[in-house]
Amino acid sequence: MKKILITGGAGFIGSHVVRLFVQKYPFYEIYNLDKLTYAGNLENLKDVENAPNYHFIKADIVDSDLMLELFKKHQFDGVLHLAAESHVDRSIENPMEFIYTNVVGTVNLLNSARAIWKDQYQGKRFYHISTDEVYGSLSEEGLFTETTPYDPHSPYSASKAASDHFVRAYHDTYGLPVVISNCSNNYGPNQFPEKLIPLFIHNIKNNKALPVYGKGINVRDWLYVEDHAKAIDLLFHQAKVGETYNIGGNNEWRNIDLIKQLIAIMDRKLGRPEGTSLSLITFVTDRAGHDLRYAIDASKIKNDLGWEPTIQFIEGFEKTIDWYLENEEWLNNIVSGEYKNYVPSHP
Repeated sequence: MKKILITGGAGFIGSHVVRLFVQKYPFYEIYNLDKLTYAGNLENLKDVENAPNYHFIKADIVDSDLMLELFKKHQFDGVLHLAAESHVDRSIENPMEFIYTNVVGTVNLLNSARAIWKDQYQGKRFYHISTDEVYGSLSEEGLFTETTPYDPHSPYSASKAASDHFVRAYHDTYGLPVVISNCSNNYGPNQFPEKLIPLFIHNIKNNKALPVYGKGINVRDWLYVEDHAKAIDLLFHQAKVGETYNIGGNNEWRNIDLIKQLIAIMDRKLGRPEGTSLSLITFVTDRAGHDLRYAIDASKIKNDLGWEPTIQFIEGFEKTIDWYLENEEWLNNIVSGEYKNYVPSHP
């Protein structure tokens, strides 16, 4: 029996990882630890909340004493660390919150794992999930590899870069069995609607403005969240200790092109004449320090472990839009804040 701690498991990516592990590994005890900030939503896990191997812990990783207490009590064998503040605009407004959660919180978990495992690392693993934003910005050519020098440009990416460095330092200094992955932009069901795709789905449906930074020429690589969860599963179980892996979707899109594609699909699904919602596009002042382009070279995880994305973007885009249109109550609960009142049936 393995006891696995998944931090940030009520969030977007984390909830998909929790669901996968609960359902795929009934002989594991899965502990979902989440602070339930604005982006944490237990409604994301309604379908597994009563599973006998699922446990929820409401806690803040910034609380070092509590983290150590939880490690002592539950004797976790593995950690999948996804808990993080992740929205760039919020990091510009309040960088300290990102430093506490993303840096201090990560170090607290590292310290707790080290204290409880006591150099008995056989069968143990600390897996830290990070972002491609730590690498900075690309020009029109080139790809991020695992050896690309770090060059973060926002408080968010700087805090994630710092947490990555601490994870590696604990491996190099103390021998802690760590793995790191850096992923591209995720999309799919259950994403908090401050992010581009769910926000614009909601706004198009309600004929609200679609704010586009600058000229919309920034490029991102888009990864379907369920493909990412499968990669996380693979890396947790099979990656070589101490290694870093980039996870990408091989789907580069300029923001403006993605938005126009989204509008075309939404207008069709809503029964509107094609292009009706183009008038909702509103260009706004560009974000400070806005990186031009991200693009992932995911050949290492493909060559070493055989992973590659299975969902191509248009297919994933259609699935994502359908999910939000079919789960209007979920989206409305998020927008209204009602989701904070959800009480899971599982104690």
